[in-house]
Amino acid sequence: MLQVPEKSPASGGFLRRLAGVKDVMARLRSDRAALRAVLMIGGVILVALVSGYLWFTGGRYASTDNAYVRAAKLMVSTDVSGIVSEVDVREGQLVKKGDVLFRIDPTAFRIALDNANAQLAQTALSIDAMKEDYRRMLSDIAAQQAQVDLAQSNFDRSASLIKSNVASQATFDQNRFALEAAKRTLQALKDQSKVQLAKLNGDPDIPTSRHPQYLQAKAQVDEAQRQLDHTTVRAPFDGIVTQVSQLQPGTYLVSQTAALTNSGAVGLVSRDNLWIDANMKETDLTWVKQGNPVTITVDTYPGQEWRGTVESISPATGAEFSILPAQNASGNWVKVVQRIPVRIKVESKPEDPPLRAGMSVTVDIDTGHRRSLRDLF
Repeated sequence: MLQVPEKSPASGGFLRRLAGVKDVMARLRSDRAALRAVLMIGGVILVALVSGYLWFTGGRYASTDNAYVRAAKLMVSTDVSGIVSEVDVREGQLVKKGDVLFRIDPTAFRIALDNANAQLAQTALSIDAMKEDYRRMLSDIAAQQAQVDLAQSNFDRSASLIKSNVASQATFDQNRFALEAAKRTLQALKDQSKVQLAKLNGDPDIPTSRHPQYLQAKAQVDEAQRQLDHTTVRAPFDGIVTQVSQLQPGTYLVSQTAALTNSGAVGLVSRDNLWIDANMKETDLTWVKQGNPVTITVDTYPGQEWRGTVESISPATGAEFSILPAQNASGNWVKVVQRIPVRIKVESKPEDPPLRAGMSVTVDIDTGHRRSLRDLF
């Protein structure tokens, strides 16, 4: 007869532990299924919330990295030609408005000014002489008028005597010719006085400083003085000097081409008059308007931000100002999103790092516009 072996205490404990492990695994599978369901539903809800937030706030900011720092810059030269005598600045020097940049040899211009002053003095003397000459002509007219009156009396006397056969015909003719000559001389003197009066601009007592000839000579003096003043070239605004090495003492500066060549001018870049030109896509400008606040980051200074405002929006795209505008009239026309320049005023602080013309920047324009559910329909 077969006998069933009795279970030992050790085997019974093993079975109980095995059953417990099975219960734990079952509970884990149940919890994992519940967690999977929670994650799936929660993930969909999170994605929907994030997408909704991004959509509602997405229309508020207009951004671009196609933007650059601009500054007022100028090739400073002069409108007079001459030999450069000295250069008073060095490359990268900070100058104030009115500081001397370089000088042209003033000798020839001083001589021209002295000559103009001498011509002015000579003109004043000539005008005074014309006024005195006019007064002399008036005296000559008065004296000649007396001669006419005398000749008229002699003629009248001869005419009455010849009727009574007391005077001869020769005496009568002589007095008649003398009267005609005296009248013609008087008329000539009057004509001369009219010419002289015209030279005095119709006013015999005209002040010398108001006479046209004096004004003309004075203008020549002013022009000579202006040219002499322009031999000293000064900074028109505060800024940093550049392109100095090309201008050396001894160079002959030709005024007509000075600003077109590095050898006839000094570059000056402003430190205060800075702005940003951002080339925005036309599709990003729907809500952008003048006065919108702007956040500015510069590639050169990571982590540093500047504040600014939209100063103006160009009335035309950049392509409208190009020398060869794009032509899309052919059959293979392709629509291209255009860029419209937006000028942004930068609000710099004394502790901010220096901005230099040409730096690449990224701008974020806060339009203040928020999307609503009406935009979905």
